[in-house]
Amino acid sequence: MKKTFLTIIGILFLGVFSCTDEFTENPRINVEELETYFLEEENVETAIIGIYDLMQHNYSKDWSSAFLVKLLPGDDSNAAGGNSNDQNQLQNIDDFAKVSSSNVSIASVWDLYYRTIALSNLVINNISDSNLGNKDRALAEAKFMRAWCYFELTTMFGDVPLRLTVPEKAEDFGIEKSSRAAIYTQIELDLTAAIAGLPGKGQSDNFRATSETAEALMGKVLVFQEKYSDAIPFFKSVIDNPAIDLEENPEDVWSINKEFGKESLFEMGYISTSARDWGNLAWGGRNESNLHIQLMGPRGDGIFDVTGTGLINGWGFNLPTSKLVKAFEAAGDTKRKAATLMTEAELIAAGGSVDPTAATGGVIWDYEGAIRIKYGTKLEDTSSDGVKELNYGTNYRLFRYAEVLLLAAEAYNKDGQDGMARTELNKVRNRAGLANIDVNLTGDALFEAIVNEKFLELAHEGQRFWDLVRWGKAATELAGTGYSSTNNLFPIPITEIDKNPKLSLTDQNPGY
Repeated sequence: MKKTFLTIIGILFLGVFSCTDEFTENPRINVEELETYFLEEENVETAIIGIYDLMQHNYSKDWSSAFLVKLLPGDDSNAAGGNSNDQNQLQNIDDFAKVSSSNVSIASVWDLYYRTIALSNLVINNISDSNLGNKDRALAEAKFMRAWCYFELTTMFGDVPLRLTVPEKAEDFGIEKSSRAAIYTQIELDLTAAIAGLPGKGQSDNFRATSETAEALMGKVLVFQEKYSDAIPFFKSVIDNPAIDLEENPEDVWSINKEFGKESLFEMGYISTSARDWGNLAWGGRNESNLHIQLMGPRGDGIFDVTGTGLINGWGFNLPTSKLVKAFEAAGDTKRKAATLMTEAELIAAGGSVDPTAATGGVIWDYEGAIRIKYGTKLEDTSSDGVKELNYGTNYRLFRYAEVLLLAAEAYNKDGQDGMARTELNKVRNRAGLANIDVNLTGDALFEAIVNEKFLELAHEGQRFWDLVRWGKAATELAGTGYSSTNNLFPIPITEIDKNPKLSLTDQNPGY
C-alpha cells in the first residue's frame, strides 16, 4: 500500500527554511521547546516523515515542480502547454533566452530544497547528542536527505550557501556561498554516515531511503566530480545486491503495480484516494496526489483525442521532441519507445486523432509529432473519487537501478575498463530488447554509445540537460535552441540575494 505522507505543522513552524519573509513572520525558535520535543522517539520519527513531506511537495508543486524544472532545459522535452505564453516561467526555462533571477518556478525549487535542508538540520542538531533508540537511523536518514538536496542544488545552481545549522535569530541568517567543491565534500560526509546507518532495501517503509540508495547516490556524486575509480565500488555494491534488479520490461518500471519495485532506489509516493475536486484542491499546497501528471497530459479542447490509448486528457505540457523520437527509431528501440512516447501515427492507429485546427492559431504549441507515455495520464493511475484528473497516484521514480548501471558503465569506461562498461550497458540494452553492444566498441566510441543509451533510457526523467552540461556537450546538442553557456546554471533567486545579507548581486551566477 502506498504510504500517505504527513504534514508536520507542529515541527515546521519551528524551522527557518530559506531567505523568505516567513523568517520574520514565524516565532523565534525556543531552544527549550525544541530540546523537549526531540526527547521523544515518536517526535523524532514524525520530524523525519516531515522531511519526506517537504520533498514530496517540491517534486509536485503545481507549476513549479522540481521534476519539471529540471527536465525542461533538456532536448528530450518541450514545455508545450496551450500557447507560447502559457506559464511563461516554464516556457522561459525551456527556451533559455529569458530565464531570470525572478523566475518563480526556479525560486520555488530553491526555497523548498532549503526548507527540506532546514528540517534535516533541525533533526541533526537536536538529536546528535541524545540517547534515543532511533537516533542513529534518524541521523542517517536526515543526512541522506540533506545530501540529496545539496546535490540537486549544486547541480542546478553551482556554488550555494551551505547551511548546516538552523539560525536562532535574524542576525544569524546571513551566509555566504560555498564552493561546489565544499558542497561535494559535505555531501560525501553525509552519505558516508547514511550508508552506515540506513537499513537495506526491504527492511523499512518502502518510500524511505536505504543504504543502497545512499551508495548509489555516492557513486553518482563521485562521477559528477569525475572521480570514476572512486565511484566504482559504490556502484558495484548496489549491482551485486540481490534485492535490486531491473524490472523485466520497460513498461513495468512505470506500472502502478510496480511502485517501489525492485528497480526503485528512491521514489516519491502519491495517492489517488484523497478525493480532490475543484473545490478542495490546494493550489500551491500539498494535495498528496500528483497534480503534475494532469499538467503533463495531452491537451484536450478537441486537440488530442486519446481514444484507445488508456490515457485521459491533460493540460498539454511536456511534449516529446522529434529528436527523441528519431533517436528511438534510429536505435530500432521499439519496446522502450512504446513505454516512453506515442507518435501521431500510433495514436491514430489506436483509435485517436490530432486536430491542430482546435489549437490557438491552428498550431499545437511545441508539438513535434508525439505525446508522452512515461508519466502519462493513465486512467489506471487515478480514482473515481473526486475529479479523476486531480487524483493521480503516480509516483516519481527519482533514482532507479537502470541509471546506476549506466553511471557504472560511464565510470568503468572512463577508468579504462571497457569490458565492464559493456557488461553494465548491455543489461540496460537487453531489457529494452536490444542486442549487446559491439564487443569491439571501446574508448570514446563506447562512451558515445553510453550517452545515447542514457538519452533513451532516462528520457523525461530530468537528467539529460545536466549530463550534457557536465559532458561539455550542451553547445552541440542544443544548437539552435537559444542555449548559451549562461544556461549551464540557473540564476540564484533574487529573493535570496535581497534577503541574505551575506549575498549581493556580485554573487549571482554569470550572465544573469
